[in-house]
Amino acid sequence: MKILAVDDDPIILELLEQFVDAIGEHELTTALSGPLALDLVRGAGAGAFDCFLFDIQMPEMDGIRLTQEIRDMTHHADTPILMLTAMSDKRYVDAAFAAGATDYVTKPFEVSELRARLGLVEGLVQARRSRTRKIFATNGLNTPAQPAAPADALELHEPISIYDVENVIEYVAMENYIAQLSRGALFGSTTFAFNIRQIDAHHRAMSTFEFYSLVSDVAEVISDTLTGNQFLMSYAGGGTFVCVTESGWRPNMGTLTDAVNLSLSRTELFDNTGQQLYVRVSAGEAIRLIWKPENSVMEAVSAAHASAEAASAAHERAQNDFWLVEQRA
Repeated sequence: MKILAVDDDPIILELLEQFVDAIGEHELTTALSGPLALDLVRGAGAGAFDCFLFDIQMPEMDGIRLTQEIRDMTHHADTPILMLTAMSDKRYVDAAFAAGATDYVTKPFEVSELRARLGLVEGLVQARRSRTRKIFATNGLNTPAQPAAPADALELHEPISIYDVENVIEYVAMENYIAQLSRGALFGSTTFAFNIRQIDAHHRAMSTFEFYSLVSDVAEVISDTLTGNQFLMSYAGGGTFVCVTESGWRPNMGTLTDAVNLSLSRTELFDNTGQQLYVRVSAGEAIRLIWKPENSVMEAVSAAHASAEAASAAHERAQNDFWLVEQRA
């Protein structure tokens, strides 16, 4: 991988060069500030870097602002960004992931830890390239004389990166964020999830790009509905959005689901043929994350995920039962 490391401490950059040399198979470029890093990225063009390593506390431009600047570049919208920082306070962790960080590593770190993190990033880069090709392969290629390709190329339960939606991060970043929370105080953290009803039917009927667009549109509606609260959200696949909230907010899920569905009813969603889509969500229970170790935190997030899917299934059964009763009457 081609990696750009940014830190105002030349000793740290020299140490990183030694670490990367020891790991092998990677090419490292360094910069002493955010503005210098942006000059390098803009001058190098698309595809020049596969991964970024950013310090947070730097003069001129901190690592969080630098992350935001990189994410605003179309060709680096989902390039992995690892924060390498001495800042362990939760406010920095929250701000980094909200800005678009993929992972967060606190100094001092060992070469074995960096090797493991970069190994995971390398796999992520390859998987993301493949997924991006799937999503955009059919965009603009379908005509009225050519039926839309089914979304089989994009697996139903595959997480998808959502772009340009406030507080929505990729699922790998969400897992890393939760891991960071569990290492410190979770304060008032709560997790819950939404599931798009009849997601299997939508997936079967749509092209890959249509399905991706549907997921993105629903993400935007949910994010807008949650505006005013501190939260991060990610699409976990299977029509399910996982949320983690802060500041002690534990929502009434019935009221919140009604608000999301009301907004969806007012949002006109269409497929490529111009057919309007009827899209609604179900939500599971809200689960507090306070005082839970890392494994229990991940289990709680999984439980919130499963309860949202169960709520969708229960709604579908209720609709079918009602239809059968009407037919018999």
